[in-house]
Order: sequence, then C-alpha cells, then structure tokens
Amino acid sequence: MTEQKPNIVCLKDYRAPDYLIDDVELTFELAPRDTRVTSRLHVRRNGDHGNPLRLDGDELRLESVAIDGAALAGDRYSIDADGMTIESVPESFVLEIVNRVDPIDNTALDGLYQSSGNFCTQCEPEGFRRITYFPDRPDVLSRYRVTLVADRVTCPVLLSNGNPIEQKDLGDGRHQATWEDPHPKPSYLFALVAGKLEAIHDEFTTRSGRKVDLGIYVEPHNIDRCDHAMRSLIKSMRWDEETYGREYDLDVFNIVAVDDFNMGAMENKGLNVFNSKFILARAETATDQDYDGIESVVAHEYFHNWSGNRVTCRDWFQLSLKEGFTVFRDQEFSADMGSPAVKRIEEVNLLRQVQFAEDAGPQAHPVQPKEYQEINNFYTATVYNKGAEVVRMWHNLLGWDRFRQATDRYFERFDGQAVTIEDFIDTMAEQADFDTAQFRRWYDRAGTPVVRVNKERDGEQVQVVLEQEIPAVAGQEDSDPFLMPLRIAAFDGEGRQLPLDASGSTEETLILNDSRTTFAFPVAADVDRVVLSLNRGFTAPVKIQHAYDAGDLTLLARCDTDEFNRWDAYQRLVLKTLVGRIREAEEVGEWPETALPEGLSEAFGSVLHAANNGTDARFVAECLALPSEPYIAEQFERDVPVDAIHRARVELRAQLGNEWSQSLMLTYKNQAVEGSYAFDGADVGRRALRAQCLSYLNALDHPAWRRLAVEQIAETDNMTERFNALQALCVRESVERDEALEGFAKQWADDPLVMDKWLSLQARIVQPDDKDTLSRLEAHPAFSIRNPNRVRSLVGTFSRANPVAFHAASGSGYRWVADKIIEVDGFNPQISARMATVFSRWRRYDGARADLMKEQMTRMLDRPDCSTDLAEIVGKALA
Repeated sequence: MTEQKPNIVCLKDYRAPDYLIDDVELTFELAPRDTRVTSRLHVRRNGDHGNPLRLDGDELRLESVAIDGAALAGDRYSIDADGMTIESVPESFVLEIVNRVDPIDNTALDGLYQSSGNFCTQCEPEGFRRITYFPDRPDVLSRYRVTLVADRVTCPVLLSNGNPIEQKDLGDGRHQATWEDPHPKPSYLFALVAGKLEAIHDEFTTRSGRKVDLGIYVEPHNIDRCDHAMRSLIKSMRWDEETYGREYDLDVFNIVAVDDFNMGAMENKGLNVFNSKFILARAETATDQDYDGIESVVAHEYFHNWSGNRVTCRDWFQLSLKEGFTVFRDQEFSADMGSPAVKRIEEVNLLRQVQFAEDAGPQAHPVQPKEYQEINNFYTATVYNKGAEVVRMWHNLLGWDRFRQATDRYFERFDGQAVTIEDFIDTMAEQADFDTAQFRRWYDRAGTPVVRVNKERDGEQVQVVLEQEIPAVAGQEDSDPFLMPLRIAAFDGEGRQLPLDASGSTEETLILNDSRTTFAFPVAADVDRVVLSLNRGFTAPVKIQHAYDAGDLTLLARCDTDEFNRWDAYQRLVLKTLVGRIREAEEVGEWPETALPEGLSEAFGSVLHAANNGTDARFVAECLALPSEPYIAEQFERDVPVDAIHRARVELRAQLGNEWSQSLMLTYKNQAVEGSYAFDGADVGRRALRAQCLSYLNALDHPAWRRLAVEQIAETDNMTERFNALQALCVRESVERDEALEGFAKQWADDPLVMDKWLSLQARIVQPDDKDTLSRLEAHPAFSIRNPNRVRSLVGTFSRANPVAFHAASGSGYRWVADKIIEVDGFNPQISARMATVFSRWRRYDGARADLMKEQMTRMLDRPDCSTDLAEIVGKALA
C-alpha cells in the first residue's frame, strides 16, 4: 500500500478569507434520502486580489450554480473531492447553489442526518460542508434566513436558529417555516431540527424586561423527562446575568434532545441540540449523577451564547478560547448550585486521570495547538479542561473584580467578531500586574509541570523551596519556568493552622515565576512539627512532589481547613499504601500479607465519622472513594503492574470494609433519605455516602450485606439508590449479583439510557479473557454499534474502566476493542478515533502487552479504508 503523506494544517499558515458572506438564505426541502438544499449567498471580496472563490463541500450532489441569476457553464467552476472552485467572480454578487444530500445514509452523524426518523444537524467543526457548498471556516460570519419545507405529518415541528418569522401551509401536504437569526455567526453554529417532536415551554424575563420563550423538544414518549433540564436552563440564564452581566439576545431559546449524537451537546445559536443523555431525567430512570450532568451541560451550552457565539473563534487553533473559558464558567456555576469542594474534587479528578495522562503521552499538545491533521481529534481534555484551569489561574491571579472587568471588556470589544486567544490574553493583561508574556507558556507548552517542594527548619523559621520541573513532551524540550499561583498553608502537630507572616495571615498565594522560588515564615520555638498544605484548592494544574510521611497525610486528612486538600491528603495516603504494597510484591516476588496501616485506618474512620458531625455527606463520600485503577497506574512510569493494581485495590477495600463494618452500617442507616426523591444537595450527599458504605460492606463475603443491597433495589423509589445498590452488589461475584443484573435488564429493557448504565456496569465486571460474556453483551438487544452512547457504554467502559480485562495478558481485550474500532471507523470516524486513544500509551506496559497493543494498532492503521481521524491518533501513538 502506498503511504499517503498526511495533510497537516498549521497555525502559522493562517490567512484571512478571500471572500466574506454577509447574508445567507437557505431553503431546505426535507426528504429522508433526497433533501434539496438551495443556498443564496451574498458574497463580497475581502481585500484587493483576483483569487478564485473556494467553497468547501463533502458528499454533495450538485444540481446548479448561478451568479446574480445567471447559470454558470461547466467551464466556469470545478468540483473536486473537497469542494468547488469558481474562477473570475465579481467584487460582490449573489451566488445561488442547489444541491442534494442523503440524511438517512449519513452515518457519520455530521452535517444533516436523521435520528429516530427526525432530521437534525451537527456542524461543528466542519459539518456544514456536508449540507451545502460554503467557506466552512469560523472566521466567515453571516446573518442567516432559513426556510424549512417538509411533510406536515412526518415533520410537524420545523426549527432553526434565531427567531421564527413565518409559518404556513403549502396546500400539498407540506408546510414551511422561516427562521431569521439577526446575529452574524459562523457556519459551524448553524442548526435545523425537523420531525415528530413534543415540547414543554416556559419563559424567562431578562433583567432589562424582555420575555424569552423557552422550549425543550423531545420525542413524544420522553415528554415527562424535561422538567429538570428546563429548571437548569432558567437557573443558567439567571446566573449568567447576575455573575457576568450577560443577557440573552433573541426572542426564543430552544433545545432539542436526539438519541444519535457524537458529542454531549452543541451550542448552535438559539437552537441547542443535545444528546438525549444530557436532557432526559426523572427520578425513576435517572441518577443524581445524571441530574448533575444535565444541569452542568445545559449551563455550558447556554453560556456559549456569549463565550463562543457572540464572540467566536477566528480558526480552530483558538478552540480553547471558547471551550476552556466556557468550561470554567460552567464549573463555577455548578459550584454555586451545589458543593464547591465536591465540584473542585470532581474537576481535579478528571484532570489527573485524563488530561495529565494525555499530557504525558503521544497525543500531548498545547492548550493552543500549532498544527493538526484532523480537527475532530482536538476536542480533548487539554483544550477543554486544562484550558479551563488556565482561565481559573487568570481568575486567581487577577482576583474576581479585575477578572470581571476584563471579561466585560472582552465581550464588549469583540462582540460579533471571530477572535484569537491572543485577543483574550491581551484583554486580561490590561488588568494584570504580572508578566503575562511568561504566563502565555500555559497556552503554548504541552506537558504537566512538576513542582518539587522541600521544607527546612532553622530555629524559629521554616524555609520552603519550590522548584519547577518541565517535562520534555511532544517535541518540546525547553525548560523555561511557568508563572503560576500556588496557595499554601501550614499546620502544627496538633492540627492548628500556623501564621505565615507577622500579620497573622494563615494562608499565602505564592507567585512562582522562576525555576526556584523560596518562601520563609516564622514558627514558634515550641512548635515541634510543621506540615505543609500545598496547592490549596488546586490553584495550579501541576503535580506536587513533597516528602509527606503517613503521619503528615493523616493529620491533613483530619485537620486541613481547605476541603480540597483534606480530600487530597486522604487520597495520597491511600495511594501511598497501595503503591507500597505493589512495590513490595515486585521486590519479594510474591504478594505480601500486610495488615491495614494504622494511620490509614485512623484517617478512614475520622473521615467516615465526620458525616455524623455536620460535614457535607457528599464530601465525605468523595473522600472515601478509592482511587481508580487507571489513576493508580499513573503512579508507575513503566511496566504498569495491571494485575497487582487490581488485587491491591480489591484487598484494601475489603480490609477497610472489615475494619469499619459496624461504623459503615451505622452510617448507612443514619444517612437514609426520608420522603420521595428530590435533587437536593443534602439528599444527594446522603445517597452518595450510603452508596460508598454499601460498596465497602459488599466487598466482604457476607450474605447480610448482599441482602441489604437486594432490599434497597426492591424498596427504593428512585434510580439513584437502585443503581447504587446494584453497583455495590457487583463489587464481587455472587448469585445475588447475577439475579439483580438479570432483573434490572428485564425491567428496563425498553429504556435505552437506563440500559446504557447496565451495559457500562457489565463492561466493568467482565473478567479477563471472558469472550463469551463480551459476545453476549455485544449481541444484546440493548446494544447497537451504530449508536455512540451504546458504544461508549460498552466498548468505552470496558477499555477505560476495566483495565485488568482490557490488558489481559493474552491480548484478548486489545483484539476485541480493536475489532469494534475498525467496525465503527467504517461509518463514524469521530467515534473510532476517540476510542483508539486508549491504546496511545502502550509503551508504558511490559514488553509482551506492549507488543500486543502495537499489533492491534498496526492492524487498525494498515487498512486501505482507515479514516484520517483514526490514522492520526494511531499514527502518533506508533511514531
């Protein structure tokens, strides 16, 4: 096979568009296999040049092309695989193009496609070119007027961006609706939805007194699952006005939930399209985690109205301009709606488990990438989550008042424009009193900085030395230091917080801007022990290395006044125990018989009992959750001991469950929620803590604890407690587990989103080399290889959350996942490429496993029909 050189797009090659399109008029005559699209583009030349007009197009059937009403002869334009070129065009003109598309056969779910018989679109980043010929780039902003024509019976609902301006019956069984969006937007924000849908409606009155009509459209059988999403939308609109001064700007705001969607949701102007997972909820079918996710994602997409839509990206290298900023905004919203400490823990957990791993592997890239082969592959944790942490550092360095002033100026200065990260930085810099040029390294440099912290005491003074280490990744080997805020405190041996200066301040935010930073603070002579609390609240997205002993961590887990660091200390203590046992087993060549460390047991009991002393139960539940196996694996640079990690974690959970069984049982009973289900912060916390207690108890081979879980499944009125109990039963094999899984599947067989939970749970407990179970799950009516949610639930969960089976020494897990990736790549390259990233860090595993993973990646790549999306991911991993 002849190797094709990849097409690499580089930031340095950016050129402004040759032509701009001020107004777009679109008419869709919707039909499942033959939709006719007529576009009228009001085009004008941008600058003094004679270049031809280039339009992007993908899998379109052209019918006609005309300029100012005159049809173009075939020699005036050319068509190739990527679009259309028109030579010798006027200074300004109206270009009319008629083409046809096939929504049913659009299995990539990109452009115009059908989901459950309904028409919908997904255009970010480059899907509009699959609808009609257009300069499909974010720096071409246009006003849109859209007319939808469809059969009245099959498509009674016709929606697009903006405000509705006309709807009429055509007298031939069809009807039409026209929508107009007065705000210029790039093509990636275009949307239409048409089909048999029902809606719930509400309204929101803006602070200036305008009434906005709100609608959430779903398939008719889901109409009773929209109330929580509507409440979340209204809360989001109010919060954005109160916190950022941002008011909504159209007469209507609509949301549509669809079953087939590659992403979580899409912020199209005035018409957000959502994966149904992030809209549909009622107590009987959705868990607290689902309710949380809906509230967060609804907020995220709504906040994009300003941070992404009104002010958008010049090009896709600026993706974090909208995504990192908006993730930060939705994180702060969620913190205000619930527990700030728990929200911060969740954010950092995701960052450490996903983004830190991405930063250390072959897919590493800066927050602002400098080149790409396929832009779909850069919707990553680095762009979103690390990007959000960089915005958070702006917030921490400037303080809220100056940060808010900067965001106000940013929105006002660039409203209606497509801008760059540099524009955002420059606006922030106007409020800054630090070196923003050095801070820009956070955007330009891949890799996670390490801060090594040493503490020395000299009489009545403690000196803290902080040294930055910058890893060499992604071809970047410079070691210039970053500028970062690092908040610290100190405690004595009794858990009392120590003053850090003469004024008595007990907390200090250090600004690290050199390779070595020294900070000193006084300490009384009678203080015999000083324990540092570092990076409080996770003020910088770095790895902290400091020589904590078990006693230090036990003290911080019990006494730290920063809840995030209190959680972190306990997690570090657990990791220290787990890694120590694994290392000992490696050294002696057999599994050690070790008792539960006294310090860890004491810390566990202290955290558990805190729930009975007024501590937020949800925070306690987060503390008690054991680190995941993938995160434990991150503590090993090479030859990851997959089986030992699994064994160590299973045994430690059983030891803690056995040691504290009576307290766990008492807490489980004390945290019972009275009355019917409510998505209330206190109730959510109690249910989460009960779930942790039940899991620890079910780690023990005792029928009483299994009976407790079975009774909870039978007696509860909500999915949260039902599924929590099912998860607890799945901690170990038993007859009760198998019967409960079977009963759950029978009860919820007709609900795809609930069955996604079941598939995901099954994927977590499949044993290594159990090909029969994988085959059975794959053949189950609940699974469909064509639906992204089903694929993520089964294949994604198996590969990412069941490492002991995925990394089976025989290679069976690798082969099964590779088979699914190859199959999906044939019709949905975006999903196949995202699935394949699980193979990226193959070099960290022992030689035999590494060879087996490499073999499967080579098999994926060495196919004549391997997609460019998948080829980029696998090619980088193998390079």
